[in-house]
Amino acid sequence: MKTLDLRSDTVTQPTNEMRQAMANAIVGDDVYGDDPTVIELETQAAARLGKEAALFVPSGTFGNQLAILTHCQRGDEVIVGDDSHIVWHEAGAAAVIGGVQLRTLESDQGRLNPQAIKAKIRHGIDIHEPKTGLICLENAHSNGRVIPLQNMQDIWAIAQAQQVPVHLDGARVFNAATHLGVNAKEITQYCDTVMCCLSKGLAAPVGSILAGPADFIARARKLRKMLGGGLRQVGVLAAPGLIALNTMTMRLGEDHAHAQQLALALSQMDGIDIDLASVQINMVWFRFRHEIDVAALMSAFAAAHIKVNPPENGWMRLVTHWQIESTDLVRISAVLRQFAG
Repeated sequence: MKTLDLRSDTVTQPTNEMRQAMANAIVGDDVYGDDPTVIELETQAAARLGKEAALFVPSGTFGNQLAILTHCQRGDEVIVGDDSHIVWHEAGAAAVIGGVQLRTLESDQGRLNPQAIKAKIRHGIDIHEPKTGLICLENAHSNGRVIPLQNMQDIWAIAQAQQVPVHLDGARVFNAATHLGVNAKEITQYCDTVMCCLSKGLAAPVGSILAGPADFIARARKLRKMLGGGLRQVGVLAAPGLIALNTMTMRLGEDHAHAQQLALALSQMDGIDIDLASVQINMVWFRFRHEIDVAALMSAFAAAHIKVNPPENGWMRLVTHWQIESTDLVRISAVLRQFAG
């Protein structure tokens, strides 16, 4: 029986086309700047993201933290949502690597209030205050919601007026673009720099992209080396990245449709709470209305050859990707139906 893995879209296996591309990749030494496959990936990624230049980095966390390090001086503060990936899932790296403090704002399901951001910006004029070095946004948010373009535009206008740069954690920016029916650059026009992951729903085995102005990327390239991210014959990883960028971005709507199909099935179960309107990309969040035996739930999923993460603070997340087909959703729903009554 085929094993289904819905723990995240980070579990995606590379496609056969990607594996072949890795084997056939023309490589050089990327630290010397002569790996042609990496150069091609960075050039195409910059164009897709509407930026002057791009840099291949090992991971999304690496890309976000490299952006913070490059934008900020030690002792700066970064304004960011309190439920963001940078706050929750990057191991306190901003303090350790960038030497900055995170000034968090309460978000409305990932959406930040522009006026609240404006009120928090500090320019370090008073000797007691740090300077706001950066504003970080996230779209699509890791809660599965897509942030409206108007919200990003409003924050961008404030940041421009206050001369504070904006970085977008766009790990799933192509999911956001798919949901909104726009090109990714229509989202990234409202940020100075953007990180996007190739190794989540786009199925590349490794890697993310950091994109922005050419002078910023030049500084980031040196800092990437300092952090140990100067890889060598990395064209073997850039080759599947090109397929991720050019092929896998075009099929994300299938993953979204499967998530909506699964969410609809769950909404018809009496013992499950789910907000169908919140299923905007490839993530399905729900909770049981009554107490359940979590160990028994996990055992039932394991017996059905399905990998999931257990509920956290009452909420459970299932994530679709290219290896989850429409026919697989019946097996997933059947396990949950046992516990929904």
